[in-house]
Order: sequence, then C-alpha cells, then structure tokens
Amino acid sequence: MVIDRIFRFLGLIIFAIIGWEIGIIFTGASNPVLDLAAMKYVGPLTLVGAIIGWIVAPWLTTRPAKFAIRVVRQIPIEEVIAGSIGLVLGLMVAALVAIPLAQLPAPFGPILPFIASIVFGYLGAMILVLRQDDLIRLFKKMRPRPKEAEREEAAPEAASPIPKGPHPLLLDTSVIIDGRILDVAKTGFLPGPLLAPRFILAELQYIADSSDALRRARGRRGLQVLDDLQHLDSPRLEIIDLDAPDVREVDEKLMVLAREYGIGIVTNDYNLNRVAALQGVNVLNLNDLANAVKAIYLPGERLRLRIIQEGKEMDQGVGYLEDGTMVVVENGRAYIGREIDLIVTKVLQTSAGRMIFATPEEIYHRQTH
Repeated sequence: MVIDRIFRFLGLIIFAIIGWEIGIIFTGASNPVLDLAAMKYVGPLTLVGAIIGWIVAPWLTTRPAKFAIRVVRQIPIEEVIAGSIGLVLGLMVAALVAIPLAQLPAPFGPILPFIASIVFGYLGAMILVLRQDDLIRLFKKMRPRPKEAEREEAAPEAASPIPKGPHPLLLDTSVIIDGRILDVAKTGFLPGPLLAPRFILAELQYIADSSDALRRARGRRGLQVLDDLQHLDSPRLEIIDLDAPDVREVDEKLMVLAREYGIGIVTNDYNLNRVAALQGVNVLNLNDLANAVKAIYLPGERLRLRIIQEGKEMDQGVGYLEDGTMVVVENGRAYIGREIDLIVTKVLQTSAGRMIFATPEEIYHRQTH
C-alpha cells in the first residue's frame, strides 16, 4: 500500500507537469502564471493531468510489477537457465549472420541484422527450453565426479536410500486402502520390496482421524493392510523417509520419487495412472491386473450361469461370473432366478472391464439349425 501511494504521488506530479506543458502549448503563453486568460486552460489541464496520474500510476508501475513477479515465480528455474543459455547462443549466431547481412544495400542492410537478432534469439531460447531435460543430462555427464560418488560406487548398498531388491515399488494411498495389494503380495507375483514413504503414512493417519465415518473406516483399513504387509516374509514392506519437500500433492510426490530413483508405482487410481504414464513412470495398476486375470471366454464356448436380474434391453437377463464379469443374456429374461447353460456369442472389452454376451443354449441351437 505504501509503495502504491508513493507511485500515485509521483504519477500525480508527472502527469500534472504534462498537463501544464500541454496547456502552455495549447495557449502559446510563455508564462501562464501572469496570463489569466491562459491560466483558464492551463489550470484545468494541470488538474486533469494530476487526477489521471493519481489513478493510472499503479496500473503503469506496481500492478504490472506484481503480475510479472507472480509469473516469474511460477517459471521453473530450469526453464529460466535453459532459456538464458539459448538466448545467448541465438544472439551469438545472429551476430555472425549480421556481418554479411549488414553488407546488403539499403534498406536491407540496416534492417535485416536487427530482425536476425530477434529471430535467432527467440529460436535459441525456445529450442533450449524445449530440450531442457537433455541439457540437464548433458551437464550431469560433463560434471566431474566427486569423491563421495566414488565412495558410493564402492559401497552402493550403504549409499542408496532405496532398499535393495529385485524390483522396488512405491505404494499409493489408494492401493493400500483398497486392500487387494495384500492378496497379490501373498501370491508372490510382486518381488518387492514394497515401499511406503512416511508422507503416505501421514495421509493414512489423517484419513483414519477424519470425522466422516466412511473415511475413518477406509483410513483404518489402510493402516491394517500395512500392518499385515509388514508380517509377510516376502515381499517385505519398507517404511522409507524419502520425500519431495517442494511438492505439496501426495501423488506428485510419488511421481517425483519414482522419476528420481527409477522405480515403479503400484496404484488403482486411474488419473494417477494416466499422468504417471505420460511422465514416463512405470505404473502397476491393480485394476488392469484384475481385468487381465479374468477368465477368457471365446464366442461359441459354453458356460453355466445363474440369471439374477433383468437387462437394459427387452428380454435380456444379466448374471455375473465369480470374478465379477457381467454376462448379458439375450432372451434370458424368462430364466431369471434359474441356473442355465449358455453359449457365448460376443466378448466386449470396455474401459470398465470385460463384458460377455451370451444366449441360452436351447435357444442358440434353435437359431443356428
């Protein structure tokens, strides 16, 4: 507020002077203080200029500065460094190109070097910003290896913050609360170790302490699942102290750690799965695993199923396999409540899972003969 008032007073003075000068030019008076006829115009113009200066000064000074500060703070330092290096390289190329361009006849000689500076400076900054990851990797390769790194190579187990194992995996909050990770771990398909960062435990504790009964039950189930996982001999569960203090969101913290240490994430969160895949993070989605291990039926195969309810379309019945797969039975409405033999006619894979279409065996044979 103090800075705004200072710039308002400065704007008032500057625009008042501008109004005064405009009045002098308009009236042609050399000394309007002694010329009352000129002062009738100079005075109001000076007052109008002072009012305009008071109003617009913050919009010309502090407001753009605050906006620029907010924008600059949101730009990652990697992009700033890469853009600066690219700008310098682009201007160096422009300086080399400007020498022959300056020899061209007017008007090209004076104009083209300036245009080349703008074009090559922009291209240099843009290319380096887009390829900043490659630039960072190049700097890391060129950086001399410190003695600490050599000692880490000599004793990698003591240096690495990630527990050693065939395939370390980070556990997401959703997959812990879901509980199926415990059953999958017992089968031995996850070599592990399974890693639970302390910020995941903190989130589970926060959910378990929720005032909402459902959320509280989910949080407590997640803590119980972790406790059961700790009692397994293989894969072992490790509570790790790794964190990404500059990141607030838990899912983003997991992705930062996964990228930094080259490990995978176990989840059943669809959005986290998509975002992690876009960032090149290895994701094991339990929902995909559940769909993959469901029984596969091909058209023409026979199965026996109990019809339990009506379908959406006329004469349809619906039943479910043991793994939860929905079976839509054409002409099955009359068989609701009965267990009958079916012939599979079509298998449809959707985003929600696999759906099977079938027809009662007796009707199927009548239609095909």
